[in-house]
Amino acid sequence: MGSLHKITYVLVTFCLLVLGRAEYVKYKDPKQSLAVRIKDLLSRMTLAKKIGQMTQIEREVATAEAMSKYFIGSVLSGGGSLPALQASAEAWASMLTEMQKGALSTCLGIPMIYGIDAVDGHNSVYRATIFPHNIGLGATRDPMLVKRIGETTALEVRATGISYVFAPCIAANEHHMPAYYNSIIRGVSTIMVSYSSWNGEKMHANHFLITDFLKNKLKFRGFVITDYQAIDQLTSPPHLNYSYSVQAGIGAGIDMVMVPFAYTEFIDELTSQVKKNIIPMSRIDDAVYRILRVKFTMGLFENPFADPSLASELGKQEHRELAREAVRKSLVLLKNGKSSYAPLLPLPKKANKILVAGSHADNLGNQCGGWTITWQGEPGNNNTAGTTILSAINSTVDPNTQVVYAENPDSSAVEAGNYDYAIVVVGEPPYAESAGDNLNLTIPEPGRAVIQTVCKSIKCMVILISGRPLVVEPYIGAIDAFVAAWLPGSEGQGVADVLFGDYGFTGKLPRTWFRTVDQLPMNVGDEHYDPLFPFGFGLTTEARESVG
Repeated sequence: MGSLHKITYVLVTFCLLVLGRAEYVKYKDPKQSLAVRIKDLLSRMTLAKKIGQMTQIEREVATAEAMSKYFIGSVLSGGGSLPALQASAEAWASMLTEMQKGALSTCLGIPMIYGIDAVDGHNSVYRATIFPHNIGLGATRDPMLVKRIGETTALEVRATGISYVFAPCIAANEHHMPAYYNSIIRGVSTIMVSYSSWNGEKMHANHFLITDFLKNKLKFRGFVITDYQAIDQLTSPPHLNYSYSVQAGIGAGIDMVMVPFAYTEFIDELTSQVKKNIIPMSRIDDAVYRILRVKFTMGLFENPFADPSLASELGKQEHRELAREAVRKSLVLLKNGKSSYAPLLPLPKKANKILVAGSHADNLGNQCGGWTITWQGEPGNNNTAGTTILSAINSTVDPNTQVVYAENPDSSAVEAGNYDYAIVVVGEPPYAESAGDNLNLTIPEPGRAVIQTVCKSIKCMVILISGRPLVVEPYIGAIDAFVAAWLPGSEGQGVADVLFGDYGFTGKLPRTWFRTVDQLPMNVGDEHYDPLFPFGFGLTTEARESVG
């Protein structure tokens, strides 16, 4: 730390010489207009300071010394990048404080902005509330619920001192452009470019869409950021011609680059291209103006550090109750009884003996899915806090009802068990992004075998935990009731609330449920639209009179 103190001392001395002890600095005055503050600060910045602002680096390499020496503008936590296992809100805030001190120790004292993926709650943080994934929220058909979830997630993120999240995700196409328009009109601060291509051109090099359309036509005034290490992927293989990647990305209109580790290479390359007039200074100034605009607008210059009074918001009980409500509304009932005259649901709380089976009945990690604590997510019950579906069932049924749990029961045990009914909970293991690519889309074993073993002998309902529709047609005839629960998150009690009739089923399919993968892609309006369950389908039930 001694070297950092020397650097800081030299920088402070230099600042006093340049600015003068009594000089009034407009950009530090919150009473000045936004434009005046930005222009004043921009006029004081060297090329090195400007390029530093355009650089986002990974938490692992964001030492206070690096923040100060390279004038780093932003830091991120990549998927699963944590200060420590089971780190508290206070531990996160403490880490950010040290980084922020490094950023503020520079001559101009520009605060850094810290970004993190918060896609189903503050999902990287231990004990945070994990909400249903977006596909489940789509099934709720409840925009105000989604808004409340967004507000709650923001509060839990701020509890750890973080002020910037890479969410929500809006897929821009002819159906979803209104969401983009509305977000920009309402002042969204940043937009991340996709890894994908459009008409054969990588999005990160698409000047027409980033600059001509987004910035100029839609009047987006925030900053455009890359995805993780994305400019490297402008060549195949990645990083084959980094000079081209930097030129193409920055030239297309990207303002901040998620490097995330080799940040000195990026800084050196961009500096060289500006000095050689390959990239004009006007492009750099546009990028930095936008970044500073966001930082000033969000009050980061006046309040650069975490608010310790918010730490208790992480995983707060009322937040978990909101997640529980979201789970209830996200469940889609696709079958209820082998005859409409004999529905199985809601299940009776009073029974002699019931069987709960399947790999996902008592597994919080499977329930939460990918982007939970780690990038890909992990099975098990030790990664974060919450309620499994099995625990929820046990707490909901009558105290005299015997609940037997067998993850993978054999036929003889099922047949001899004298069960009133069975609840089978199976599904996919956690995954994120390309790790979930699957050409078969079948229920992973032993899930299929458990369904067949249990449902051939006793009345059964099947709950499917998955991030998408899967092939179920071969088993649907043997199943008495079938529920798509998607990836419900940490609050499994919401599942039991509806199964046992404290609340009714209301969810509707957010996408078409195909019969076989040979039908894909399948969308409403296709000439040969023959799904197992159509888009928008969902049976309903009424809540029992004795709620609770």
